[in-house]
Amino acid sequence: MCGIAGCVVRNPDVVRREWLSSMAATLRHRGPDGSGFLQWSTGEPAVGRDPDLPPGQVGLVHQRLAILDLSENGWQPMRSHDGRQHIVYNGEIYNYVELREQLRLAGHEFRSSGDSEVLLAALSEWGTDALTRLVGMFAFAALDVERRTLTLARDAFGIKPLYYATWPGGLAFASEVKALLELPNVSRRGSARAVQDYLRSGSLAVDSQTFFADVRQLPPGHSAVISLDAPDRVRPTRFWSLPSVRDIDVPFAEAADQLRSLFVDSIRLHLRSDVPVGTALSGGIDSSAIVAAVRAVGGDDVDIRTFSYIADDPGLTEERWVDLQAGAAGAKAEKVCPPVGDLVRDLDRLIRVQDEPFGSTSIYAQYRVFGMAAEAGVKVMLDGQGADEMLAGYQPYVPARVATLLRRGRPAGALRLAHHASRNPGSASLATIAGKGAMSLLPASAARAARARFGSGNDAQGWLDAQWFEARGCQPVELKADASLSAALLRDFGRDSLPGLLRYEDRNSMAFSIESRVPFLTPQLADFVFRLPESYLLGRDGTSKSVFRAAMRGLVPDQILDRRDKIGFATPEKKWLQALRPWIGDVLSQADPDGVPMLRLSAVRRELDDVLDGRSAFGWQVWRWINLIRWTELYDVDMTSAA
Repeated sequence: MCGIAGCVVRNPDVVRREWLSSMAATLRHRGPDGSGFLQWSTGEPAVGRDPDLPPGQVGLVHQRLAILDLSENGWQPMRSHDGRQHIVYNGEIYNYVELREQLRLAGHEFRSSGDSEVLLAALSEWGTDALTRLVGMFAFAALDVERRTLTLARDAFGIKPLYYATWPGGLAFASEVKALLELPNVSRRGSARAVQDYLRSGSLAVDSQTFFADVRQLPPGHSAVISLDAPDRVRPTRFWSLPSVRDIDVPFAEAADQLRSLFVDSIRLHLRSDVPVGTALSGGIDSSAIVAAVRAVGGDDVDIRTFSYIADDPGLTEERWVDLQAGAAGAKAEKVCPPVGDLVRDLDRLIRVQDEPFGSTSIYAQYRVFGMAAEAGVKVMLDGQGADEMLAGYQPYVPARVATLLRRGRPAGALRLAHHASRNPGSASLATIAGKGAMSLLPASAARAARARFGSGNDAQGWLDAQWFEARGCQPVELKADASLSAALLRDFGRDSLPGLLRYEDRNSMAFSIESRVPFLTPQLADFVFRLPESYLLGRDGTSKSVFRAAMRGLVPDQILDRRDKIGFATPEKKWLQALRPWIGDVLSQADPDGVPMLRLSAVRRELDDVLDGRSAFGWQVWRWINLIRWTELYDVDMTSAA
């Protein structure tokens, strides 16, 4: 796990040393265990521990967080044995042991015991076809000095970030946006489209978009081979995608057995480490399953340490479930319950950590969990991201499943599902679930009216200056009802939910120099689950993750598997906002209208008072205002010329 960065310029220009030095400094938290630099134009590349190298057309930066092979043999930039390729790499290839044996049979030799050298050999042996053989998380840049190309690649799910910016005759890439903003050729113009989506619905920039108009991200499951003679031409190509058809036809019990085997095998791979490994434990099914599987794989002798956020609210705390699972697994449980004042103290740093706005204080809860793990000396953490989006773990997936049943001509089944699901804690009413499920069958005009009736419209609020967005070519994206559960899961997995959660996870963990691993996210697991029938995910009685609950019987305590509520890292947001009211008022009163021209600040203040005084329903928009305002100030974002 590391931070990577680099620049490529077209001859006769050279990459300036100060560019590499500045980018390395911004990424040091991602890799405090050593720095590495490379400069090259022709001949043998110059490599060293600092950027004081002969300038060249290509410059690479690596900040190392040592997880596998802690010796100097794991140092980067790493050179292939034939001298042709040099790589800077961020991530872990969990099946590196198996790949190394395959490559040895093909004639490759290895100096190190880690995965970086295996990745280099795989690229030498199979080219970009190697990407489909990798089980892990990765973002890397590989320089081929013979072909004069730079290959950028990002793992199938986008677990590891990779951003880039171009200008005439130049390219820069980095693990975080802030590193690119150090360069004189990268502006701080905001993205009007990203800001609009965020303010209206909390959606984050996805695909290649970011909150900065001149910074893009390589999409998940993509690579790009870039000619050094035309470095500003970046054409990503997809190397992996989710299956589009649910075509597995096996009995439910057999599917549960297969899922259990795949999951436990993934845990086995994700435990490969030369440093201590811990787990994040919320008390829900996913994190509990990880802890239980760690015990099953590691046996009685493995030392399991769990780290949990505990909400200071009886309606939100999951402490009893945390204690139950930790006790069942014989784990040492550590907990953090931050007071509201800590949020004010830490918010500016959290915004700097995240680089881009975020939507709720649950991100802060996660941030504190990683901080606690770092204090305990843990350098690797396992977490359950991706399970909800794969296995239909959220309440809004119920109407999507209702839509599937209605489209298949099964209204009785749809009504039965809505009835059972409406009885779950925190669920919407029967009428709301059925109504939202039926919306996908309605004509466009009727669907708009229905969305307004069930509170899922996206009309502009009085605090939003719609004309500002229209002047920049941004029209509101009309929300559409999900036509099926499969469609909803594919959307959230690839666009609306998981990419943002992975961004939060990466920044929060790396802020404390911790590698966060997500064992639900392997191509094998995802391919299997996304081919299962919808009914295996969301049961007839409204039980979410039905097949996974069955798969975990005997590993996870039944009391946890039988839970019908869902909390996660929920924070007492309204309570915190009320306690922070004077501070929030100061932020709004000191905000520069020119810095956030898309907000009508007077209307924002009125809406805030209405929410906190109970005259308006509480919503996440309050945190969006505060985050956006402080983000523009801390990053000196140029919104007047936003594109």
